[in-house]
Amino acid sequence: MHDRPEPATSAATSYQQLVVIRTTFYTAHLIAKYDTTPLNRVRRSMNRLILLPEQLDDDGSATLTPRQTAHVTSVLKLKTGDTLRVGVLNGARGQARVDIGADEVIRIHGILEDTPQPPMVDLLLAMPRPKVMKRLWPILASLGVGHIKITNAARVERQYFDTQWLSPEFYTPKLIEGLEQSGDTHLPTVSIERRFKPFIEDALGTVFPNTTRILGDPYGRGAPNTLTPAPHQRMLVAIGPEGGWDDFECNLLAEHGFLSVDMGWRILRSDTACVALLTLAHEWTRAR
Repeated sequence: MHDRPEPATSAATSYQQLVVIRTTFYTAHLIAKYDTTPLNRVRRSMNRLILLPEQLDDDGSATLTPRQTAHVTSVLKLKTGDTLRVGVLNGARGQARVDIGADEVIRIHGILEDTPQPPMVDLLLAMPRPKVMKRLWPILASLGVGHIKITNAARVERQYFDTQWLSPEFYTPKLIEGLEQSGDTHLPTVSIERRFKPFIEDALGTVFPNTTRILGDPYGRGAPNTLTPAPHQRMLVAIGPEGGWDDFECNLLAEHGFLSVDMGWRILRSDTACVALLTLAHEWTRAR
């Protein structure tokens, strides 16, 4: 925690307080939703069943996996002839009719109606603690992020990058879980860059070209309601580690077009900051 005098009340501060209230409740909901304790685990229910492309047959039907079958029968309690919401990973979504065979294998016959627009928001995230990263994967997919770039920072512990939660076989099911909760089908692209300075100086413009860039910083001077992104331009949100970006990192990001914004004088945890700033970023993209 850093000591910082409380600012005087202003219209911008009131707006920030309102946003903090909004996003605090949303954060609590999402964290509870993806809490891995047994009690919360049995209460979770998907809002759209996500199918992998390889599950689809030529006639548009699909055979459910054991996990999907257990959810349809035990949680949703559907029977033959019932319908459920489905979507194809990175593809269309629609309705499907359930057909439970004599061998208790479930097949669904779907009508795909529309393909959701891909998210216009990307995330540059300093690696948080592994247990926080595990919790964040479904939340980020649920919020809607196109590209998640995990990077290093001065206040990131080196051993954080050794966690299994940076391996695709572990984080992809978590991302799909978030898509099923939100009803989206677009799986975020994930990449990892351990060398922060070379990435910002040499590769940022290639990986994230033509983007409006914002930097989450409790000492930022910009108020959230002053940002006016260019039309049809993607947004890149940079969120630091629990200890925050150091001065060198903040200056380097500022030199490469990041506008420093804050959510008021409170110091937020990484997961809370992700929910708050990504929610605002989506609001900005819709308001253009």
